[in-house]
Parts: sequence; structure tokens; C-alpha cells
Amino acid sequence: MAEIIANEGGGKKKGKKRAKKFSTAIDMTPMVDVMCLLLTFFMLTTAFSKPKVMEIVLPDPPDPNIKTPRVEIPKARAVNIILDENDRIFFYNGLADPTKPPIPTVFESDYSKDGIRKMLLERNRSLFKSIEELNNDVLTGKQVMPRDTLEKRLRDLRKYDDLGPIVLIKATEKVKYKNIVDIIDEMAICNIARYSLTDMNSFEVKLLAKAKRDIAAAQTGQPQ
Repeated sequence: MAEIIANEGGGKKKGKKRAKKFSTAIDMTPMVDVMCLLLTFFMLTTAFSKPKVMEIVLPDPPDPNIKTPRVEIPKARAVNIILDENDRIFFYNGLADPTKPPIPTVFESDYSKDGIRKMLLERNRSLFKSIEELNNDVLTGKQVMPRDTLEKRLRDLRKYDDLGPIVLIKATEKVKYKNIVDIIDEMAICNIARYSLTDMNSFEVKLLAKAKRDIAAAQTGQPQ
């Protein structure tokens, strides 16, 4: 606010009246308050609007000059999840090889807690139970350990797990990016120790097409 100070002079001499002199002093206190409020507002809104990102660590492309040994996945532990357009999701157990029957059955599921998550939890029951018990022991004080030790114990449980599923995540060309994020979230929720993003082979494309035809026929009640 501006304060107007009148200076009328201190003399008592008579004569020509002089014009009053005015001096202004601006009080900057309200401006400082406004600046502090604006600064606080922008700091908070910037913190709240940080983009959410998910880190996906993928292996480096193989060196064509180095022969890499093929990793064999145990058939009993393999779970194949296929993401399709219109938020559809399919899965089958085992490995699809036309030269090694029986041919696996492809099932349709969804992203609900009673869908793909329920299936993964059932397959991963042993590891999930071990991780939950360790976390509960720490929370209730039954076991006392530093955070670094707890994280190492959890990593070891996943590393040395030899019973849980090995999930192979595959997607068709028209799948949404959101579906990829959702299924990776399910891997974390279900404590899946081993999963990989990989491509569909030609035989799986045929299996998926047949499964969709069978499901459509069952819904309409028409023969295939």
C-alpha cells in the first residue's frame, strides 16, 4: 500500500504559499505474501502432477556372433498368457508344439480379481504364501530385521523358487498398451518370480483363432 506523507514545512513565515510536497513509500509486505502463496501452489501442483512410469527391464538383444544356449522351460511350469484386442485375455498351460501332443486347451479370462489373477495365485500358491508369511512376521514383530535384509530375503525366495509358474506374456497386433501395463501389474500382485514378454508363434496364432471361434459358437449356440 502506498502511504502519502504531506510535507507542509516547519516555518511560520508569511508570504507566498508553497505547494505541498508529497513523498510515497510502497509497502511490499502483501506482495511478498502473494509470491510465497504462488510459489507454494506451483510446488505442490508440480509434485502432484508427476508422470507415472513403469520400469520394464528387458534383456539386451543377443549377439549374432555368440551362440547362446537355448533355455528349456519345464512344461509343467509354463503358463502362456495371450492379450488380444477389445481387452480380451486368453491363457493356456504347458507348451504348444504340434509335434508333441496333446495340444493344450486355450481358455478365455479377464482382468478381474476372479479372472487371470485367481488363476495365477492358484499356480503360485507356494511362493505367494511364503512371501506373505515373511511380510506378516516382520509387520507383527515376530521377526525383526533391517529393510535391506528383508528385501534380500524376498529376492532369495523368488530366486530359488522351483515350483512357481513361468509366465510367457504374448500379445496380438491390436492390443492396447494399457493391457500390457495391467498384466505386468498382475505379475507384481501375484508375486510371480519369472515372467517374460515374448512373441506368438504361428501355431499359437492358429490356436487362438480356433479358441475364439469355439467361444463364439458356444455363445450363439451354433455348431462350429
